[in-house]
Amino acid sequence: MLIPGQPSLRRSEAVDTAKLRRFGSATLLGMSIRVMDLPEGDRPRERLWRKGAAALSDAELIALVLRQGRVGESALELAVGLLAEYGGVDRLSTARAEELAARPGVGQAKAAALLAAFQLGRHLGSSPVPPTVRRPDDLATFALRELAGLRRERVLVLVLDAGNRVQRIIALTDGSVDRSLLPVREVLNAVLRNDGVAFALAHNHPSGDLTPSPQDLRSTEAVALAAPVVGLRFLDHLIVTDSAWLNLTPHRRD
Repeated sequence: MLIPGQPSLRRSEAVDTAKLRRFGSATLLGMSIRVMDLPEGDRPRERLWRKGAAALSDAELIALVLRQGRVGESALELAVGLLAEYGGVDRLSTARAEELAARPGVGQAKAAALLAAFQLGRHLGSSPVPPTVRRPDDLATFALRELAGLRRERVLVLVLDAGNRVQRIIALTDGSVDRSLLPVREVLNAVLRNDGVAFALAHNHPSGDLTPSPQDLRSTEAVALAAPVVGLRFLDHLIVTDSAWLNLTPHRRD
């Protein structure tokens, strides 16, 4: 049955499904094609069951996460549009929730599903989480898992118990592209509200430059001085990029 405004495939129209899988969209034919109009063996879900997830393109995998498109645009076409807009899956994975949700056809639910899928992928690719924090490398494992790939600066508070086990990770602030404030009072309150005994800080430099700013150094010193006043142990402050890190513990700075 034809739906008004929705073109359907005719037997006389030859569809190059190999091209469709490679580019992820049937707009190559000059019209919008619904996933259900594809031959059953070439639909993303059926191809996954038949050949496994590894056989699917990025666009097909994203289409499965999105589940459905919008009027006039299939999930596959929406996925291709997102990949083209962000320049690939790597950059798409760093998009902010608000950006994705504002994109026509995405919305909050699909944006949340996409970001959750990307975060799961990061968890699988990261180092195993240590049971206790004994050295800066252990903190870096947590920090890189949470901050790698972000395009905006974010400050994390890692709340630890008396045995130096991470109990909770709190995203305290989100800054502009390369600047995020570190409010000392909010840091300490976050730890105390979550029954922490010790804590560490971590924030990312989206520029990829690990060099601490004067603000980074002043903030670290201020937190180090304030923590003992309220009975807390301040372990470390890490700066991270996508693949590297630097610690700013006061006793290590000259």
